[in-house]
Amino acid sequence: MKKLLVALSCVALWGLIAALPGGWSCFAPPVAHAHGLVPDTIPQTIVSQVCTNCHNDRRLLGNMSLERFVVETAHLEAETAEKMIRKLRAGMMPPPGIQRPPAEDLLELAMTLEARVDAAAAARPDPGARSFQRLNRAEYERSIRALLGLEVDASAYLPNETISAGFDNIADVQNLSATLLEGYLTAAGEISRLALGDLSLTPSETEYEVSRYAEQRQHVPGTPIGTRGGIAVVHNFVADGDYVFRLAFQHESTGNFFGQTTPFDEQVELSIDGERMALIDIDRWMHRQDPNGVQVETEPIHVTAGPHRVAAAFIKRFDGPIEDLVSPHEWSLADKKIGYSHGITVVAHLRDLTVRGPFGVTGISETPTRARILTCRPEAGDPEASDPEAEARCAREIVERLARQAYRRPVDAGDIDPLMALYEAGTGDGGFEMGVRTVLQGILASPDFIFRFEEPPAGEAGDAADGLYRIAPLDLASRISFFLWGMPPDDALIEAARTGGLSDEAGVETQVRRMLAHPGAEGLASRFAAQWLRLQDLDNVHPDALRFPDFYEQLAADMRRETELLFEHLVREDRSVFELLTADYTFVNERLARHYGISGVAGTHFRKIAYPDESRRGVLGHGSILTSTSHANRTSPVLRGKWVMEVLLGTPPPPPPPDVPDLEAIEEAEEGRFLTVRERLEMHRASPACRSCHRVIDPLGLALENFDVTGAHRINDSGRAVDPSGELYDGTPLSGPADLRTALLSRRESLARTFTENLMAYALGRRVEYFDMPTIRQITRRAEADDYRMSAFILGVAQSPAFLMSRSGAVVEQGIEQPDAGSGN
Repeated sequence: MKKLLVALSCVALWGLIAALPGGWSCFAPPVAHAHGLVPDTIPQTIVSQVCTNCHNDRRLLGNMSLERFVVETAHLEAETAEKMIRKLRAGMMPPPGIQRPPAEDLLELAMTLEARVDAAAAARPDPGARSFQRLNRAEYERSIRALLGLEVDASAYLPNETISAGFDNIADVQNLSATLLEGYLTAAGEISRLALGDLSLTPSETEYEVSRYAEQRQHVPGTPIGTRGGIAVVHNFVADGDYVFRLAFQHESTGNFFGQTTPFDEQVELSIDGERMALIDIDRWMHRQDPNGVQVETEPIHVTAGPHRVAAAFIKRFDGPIEDLVSPHEWSLADKKIGYSHGITVVAHLRDLTVRGPFGVTGISETPTRARILTCRPEAGDPEASDPEAEARCAREIVERLARQAYRRPVDAGDIDPLMALYEAGTGDGGFEMGVRTVLQGILASPDFIFRFEEPPAGEAGDAADGLYRIAPLDLASRISFFLWGMPPDDALIEAARTGGLSDEAGVETQVRRMLAHPGAEGLASRFAAQWLRLQDLDNVHPDALRFPDFYEQLAADMRRETELLFEHLVREDRSVFELLTADYTFVNERLARHYGISGVAGTHFRKIAYPDESRRGVLGHGSILTSTSHANRTSPVLRGKWVMEVLLGTPPPPPPPDVPDLEAIEEAEEGRFLTVRERLEMHRASPACRSCHRVIDPLGLALENFDVTGAHRINDSGRAVDPSGELYDGTPLSGPADLRTALLSRRESLARTFTENLMAYALGRRVEYFDMPTIRQITRRAEADDYRMSAFILGVAQSPAFLMSRSGAVVEQGIEQPDAGSGN
């Protein structure tokens, strides 16, 4: 009886605590721990009596049970501890609907877990390891430009990259295949011919497409002044000779020509390097004359070898608005399927430009790329001009320089002698230049160029008891350069590596700061930030042309550039990372400023301006983010909230359950009116299966509902006033973007850590693992002491053990890194 009374008293006590204001609800009885420890501390009590309500052996929510988790020995279950820390720091645990322990107690739990795990990591650090990396598309293009000064499109040779952890340079998904290797070999052959020219090349075609989402009533950069629409490209001509240029125009499925105005006086100009080469009258009935569609070819035009800017554009006949079905609007081809018959467009549109040739090759003119490669050569009339030994000496000088630059390291006879054998073979087919071209092809096809191997320094990995070793200086130089510039190291960085300048943190800092001041550091914006912020998603969203006729491709490109310029500015001026959210300024040109409703901006160039009001600040007000997180015909608070959770807070929501109804199925209310997006969401999350996730995601996205699909500010949705109000998962009220920014900035630690995680994943070329989190925390603590400046994060990553060191014991099998039997993982 006494035991029963004691038990009842305990139950009553737990019920009393749960009923207190701010008390903890649904306490479970204390659990027995595997380690035999139940410390009487606030952190352990929270875990045992709050977390285990959901994370137990029976429910296993989040595929996790904490019944046997002991805070004091959290380092023994570091992976689980890191999951807990992430959710606690973001304020997402306990979840909505459950009374939460005091915020200071939750913070104490997070900090205690961090202290246990960090102490263990300091005693036994693990920098991780990765397999080799290969040059992806972007890195390949930048490497060719650095080596040869030649602009190439790697997508013509290499397949799409696999995205992992948000980036295209993650080593363990860079699998090799016969198709991929064939692509690198094809690229080596074609680029070597483009670089030095080829007198024996047979005619071929290269097509440049004009996106149908591009506006063609205004001037296109690169085309002559006084023209409209069209396209301008830099085409690499492989030899001096005659080339034919074919222009194809947009037309209806019936073949009718778009732009049949009256009177019809359209003319298109073809120019090369700004000089008019042809002026063609457009026949409105040309679709009846050519079975291949609405197109026309020029007469053969003689062009010299090398890169030339080719432009095809219409002569501009008018200024001002055009009377179209949706008028006035920005986009001149709102819907290809509607076309002229419905009056959407009344101006001709170029569809693509094709360059065909060469015909009647007459030679190979000198080009900037040839001058860069052929730095020496016995000239005609020189006594040594016909001396094979003199030519071989010159060739060896060229080969040594090209190989050193391409391989990103000093070279020796073991590297050069095989290449000189290629030179000798090439000279037998076509003399000195053919020999050099054959060598160049061999260099570009070499694994030393395509792959970035990081082999342990001789003897170090085997001698180290823990298998850890410092990255070799030359390999470290490549790591730094591809991290900051997205391209190979320059001579100064190679020399620093060769002479011991990267042997300590001070040397690394010297080179990093030098490189951040270099124009090449824009790679951090166009490569890292663009992928982290998922700007590539902008290419996949094409807002409904009839609902949003003011959105078109050039505007989308401006939006992307705005975000890149903001990040580039933060790096260049060494500003706080939090200005990504708080910046009261932005970078716009006239087109983007007009879209945002900002006056006083003229011209196509971007410039820094202050926002005229508080409606936009930071990336949450950028069209690039708002459009890429929308659907074609409506905004998506779910996508926008998911973006905030994943990209900024690093806490992705779980995937939706199966058979979830689409919002598009909820179109009209009973009285027949269209529902707002908010109303549809409220009906959607009425389902219990949807409610738990949507109550977390939706308020984040609804706070941005005053921005439409294209990022333009709005006050109405489907005829009703926009309501951006909501409540964050921790109870914080939200009433718009300003409140959302404030709520996010109250979680600075989570924001900073998520940024650091992404920066480190991109820098290392591997996913960040749980054992990297102590390093992440150390970097963010140091950054906090430096006002969270961008350089503090960048230097923190570049000077971290994970960046400077590696772990032996990794083997490569089919392009995937696998731990060997003795690695202990």
